[in-house]
Amino acid sequence: MSDLSYVEAIAVGLLQGVSELFPVSSLGHSVLLPALAGGQWAKDLSLSGDETPYLAVLVAMHVATAIALLIFYWRDWVRIVRGLWTSIVTRKIENSEQRLGWLLVVGTIPVGIAGIALDHLVRSVLGKPVPTAIFLALNGLVLLAVERLQHRRRVAEDIPGSPDQTMVIPNAAFSSGDTAPLHAITAEPLSADEASERRLSKLSWKEAVLVGGAQALALLPGISRSGITIVAGLTRGLKHTDAARFAFLLATPVILGAGVYKMPELFKPAVAGSLGPALVGSLVAGVAAYVAARFLASYFETKTLKPFALYCMIAGLGSLAYFLLAGIN
Repeated sequence: MSDLSYVEAIAVGLLQGVSELFPVSSLGHSVLLPALAGGQWAKDLSLSGDETPYLAVLVAMHVATAIALLIFYWRDWVRIVRGLWTSIVTRKIENSEQRLGWLLVVGTIPVGIAGIALDHLVRSVLGKPVPTAIFLALNGLVLLAVERLQHRRRVAEDIPGSPDQTMVIPNAAFSSGDTAPLHAITAEPLSADEASERRLSKLSWKEAVLVGGAQALALLPGISRSGITIVAGLTRGLKHTDAARFAFLLATPVILGAGVYKMPELFKPAVAGSLGPALVGSLVAGVAAYVAARFLASYFETKTLKPFALYCMIAGLGSLAYFLLAGIN
């Protein structure tokens, strides 16, 4: 077993930071990269076995990605934590920030349980090049199918083509369907973030569980956490920007929690020689994740998942063909 080099760590960090948030599966790319590169990279970046340093390096990069998301959405998290605290103190859910906080809690529970129960099993059985390539192609197919359905819905309802041209919710109190009216009246105009928070808080508890639970599918290498969560949000009537925001907010505690849970792997003797590359790679992953979050927040204001869908299908099917011809499984 050899340690990771700095070049390998930087390449993996850049890939991890971008692909964790882009709907293209970071885990899938972590499996496909070494298989396609071959040689020493295939040995150093192996996910098989519990003692591989690659796993520990990925843990550090996941934590860096979560920290980048916390920094990018820090205003949201301030309001969410404040809402949760005041809701616990008063034992009531009276406004949108309180309700959104509890929706995130409820939406995180299913994937947390699935991750603890199935992570090792899924990784050891399916974390191989051929299954990963198939799942990546399927990921693209799902993204494309949902966008086709969204387009048909817009045409049927005579909604303009832009994915985010939806009705503006009045700046006043409203009912959430399965809870008491949320008293969120303000004299000041809502910022774009607060307006998005207001819309997200109207999800029902069941919808939050369904959208959050969709993240569990990302345990399958090649299925994107952000992509499948955005897809679930779109099917529940969210606009693209809101679905992406909810996906990233849901992913933050999951990624951070999984990283902290697996942090002891960084201190195993087999990883000692890779700690330097792990640190550098994590810094690269954090910066890349922040840039990716900033880009996607703007991108989904006017655009859709279609380019990512086409990429996943081409990359997945292309990788699958290569593996089959090369006799790689």
